[in-house]
Amino acid sequence: MSRHSFVFSSWSLRSLELEREALERDRFRRQYQSMCVARAESYKPRGTGTLGSEPGFLCKDPLVHNALFTGDNQRVRQLFGNKWPQNLLLLASGHDLKWHSEKPGIWSLCYKQEFITPLQITASRGYDKCLQHLLTSGADVDFAPGGKTALHEACENSQSECTRLLLTYGANPNSISEDGYTPLHLCTAPESLRCVELLLRFGCNVNSRTEDKGDTALHIAARFALEGHVQLYLRHGASVNRLNESEQSPLHCVCAQSHSSEDADRYFRVCHYLIEHGASVEALDEEKQSALHLACRTVNYRMVDLLLSQGIDVNRMDYGGNAPMHKALQAVAYKLEHEPERTVRSLLNYGSIRIWPGAIPKVLRFCCQSPRTIEVLVNVYDRLKVTDDWVESVPLKVLQEHQDFYESLFALSQTPRSLQHLARCAIRRHFEGHCQERIPQLPLPTFLKNYLLLQFQDYIS
Repeated sequence: MSRHSFVFSSWSLRSLELEREALERDRFRRQYQSMCVARAESYKPRGTGTLGSEPGFLCKDPLVHNALFTGDNQRVRQLFGNKWPQNLLLLASGHDLKWHSEKPGIWSLCYKQEFITPLQITASRGYDKCLQHLLTSGADVDFAPGGKTALHEACENSQSECTRLLLTYGANPNSISEDGYTPLHLCTAPESLRCVELLLRFGCNVNSRTEDKGDTALHIAARFALEGHVQLYLRHGASVNRLNESEQSPLHCVCAQSHSSEDADRYFRVCHYLIEHGASVEALDEEKQSALHLACRTVNYRMVDLLLSQGIDVNRMDYGGNAPMHKALQAVAYKLEHEPERTVRSLLNYGSIRIWPGAIPKVLRFCCQSPRTIEVLVNVYDRLKVTDDWVESVPLKVLQEHQDFYESLFALSQTPRSLQHLARCAIRRHFEGHCQERIPQLPLPTFLKNYLLLQFQDYIS
């Protein structure tokens, strides 16, 4: 199919380009592994029966495998340096699945076999004594037959002592794996903070980018909400507004990452720290989404409040014509534990567009499990025409579960809104999009200020 035969979006073209690059990397990997196998098959032991130290010897001896994978330091010392070379190759199951056939017509899904070295095994499992013996015996510290060095493995598995040993013995802190990652990019767990400190001390580039997405270490740390990592990167000169291939900054990454309600505070703190250090809240990604769009989609109301307090445009439309309010409402049914009503209320208090009254039945269908969300959406109108469509949009189970609220809502078809509510609408109309800023300054009792700012009542009056 010619790319000129159809209209391709930028996203489709980028996907095709990434697929082409992945196929190219896979081709190089197969070539390299074929070379290693050929070298292993042609290798002959020396006259005394002791093997040489050239990398490439393929070992299938279960004794060697068992010693390395269990961290048997005594056995490793006996084997390596005497009988076996330090840079031999072993086969292990990788992380990717593929279809494999040993007999014609019989296929099974199994993990790909990858080449690994004794250095990689011991570094990834934290066997620092075994690792030190291999290094002092002359193992190649940057040998990477499977695409990763031992330093990549140590950092990916948060093995700080092994990371220190490898760097001390000359491992390259900026080595790039077959997938285009440096060891710093693989520090994705809170426990890897010590590894990060060591890498930075030994001169790794804090602003290096991954080949596939163009992420820096700060993008990755923000995505995983690693507070210590983010602070350390910024102290070492990480660029807080650098964009990746999707034109996302680290602030976009922390706002876009879906997370549990237990982790919401951690993501908020990282967001706050990035803004304190100059992150632009108005930056847009390739879909013209701001950080507010993304925070509304993940329904983290604390991040939403923080972004709104920075003066971000609450009604900016993305390429799909969605404002932040649309993003929040689309996520309500899937993020009930995040209290989505708080996000919706904050948007309205900062001047977000209201839902068109004719669309309320549709909103009820998707958001009825969050009555408080419906409450704040309805309470920004001084009058609404309640129809049978409203009642039909709420499932019977939800009606029974929140009976008092929905009875008060549907009663609006026969009862006008209270005078108190009408006064609230008039005051909010006067302040337009500045309710959150101006209402707290009014000389009114706290409970009235809260009422004006759409405090939840769990019924409609």
